[in-house]
Amino acid sequence: MNSAIVRGLLVRGMLAGLASGLLALVVAYFLGEPRIDAAIAYEESHSHEHEMEIVSRSLQSTAGLATGVLVFGVALGGIAALAYCFALGRVGRFTPRATAALLSAAALVAVYVVPFLKYPANPPSVGDPETIGKRTTLYFLMTALSVLLAVAAVIVGKRLAPTLGNWYATVVAAAGFAVAVGLAYAFLPAVNEVPEDFPATLLWQFRVAALAVQLTLWTSFALVFGHLAERLVNPKPATATTAAGTSPEAAPVA
Repeated sequence: MNSAIVRGLLVRGMLAGLASGLLALVVAYFLGEPRIDAAIAYEESHSHEHEMEIVSRSLQSTAGLATGVLVFGVALGGIAALAYCFALGRVGRFTPRATAALLSAAALVAVYVVPFLKYPANPPSVGDPETIGKRTTLYFLMTALSVLLAVAAVIVGKRLAPTLGNWYATVVAAAGFAVAVGLAYAFLPAVNEVPEDFPATLLWQFRVAALAVQLTLWTSFALVFGHLAERLVNPKPATATTAAGTSPEAAPVA
């Protein structure tokens, strides 16, 4: 893969990330923001201290949210495009579009779903402010472990494929990944700082909304980037034309 194609995929990945970020922004605004407002209202009703807002809530839920999601989408698209350049042709005989779909699905699972199941997202008012450093470290540690284990599973599957065949090699690699993740879940400390009277329905709805945002982001990225990558890597041949510049069907019959 030459530098021109890599550069083209990088640009297309960032554009696809921007497009998927726009869709994720819509989901975050309509599903996530109402739950955040409800959690903030719960926090205010249970706290006797009133802190001055440095940034207004209306700005946070509009321009702040848009900036964060769109920047994240563009950055995600660029990183995913570089990973795609490495993976294309090395993970099996898949088309560029299918490779984009597989890469996006693997990234969704490794980067978000696996850490989410151990340390799920929490709305405001959930969590002790004094442990935020510890919780952040544990979450990123789980994310790093998940990504490294996913890469190791792909390498193991590739090495076992000549002996076991693609199907059984994939099953063994996936089972090994699941076992390793289970061990990480068991050894890493749990975090449970949800107040006893916090509404369980609100907590559930917030976590579902957070998962929906990521699902929208990665699914739309797979579709948009897969289409753009397919057109770049496997361009359709130009229609044959006559010397006069007309199609054979339009050429006059002698």
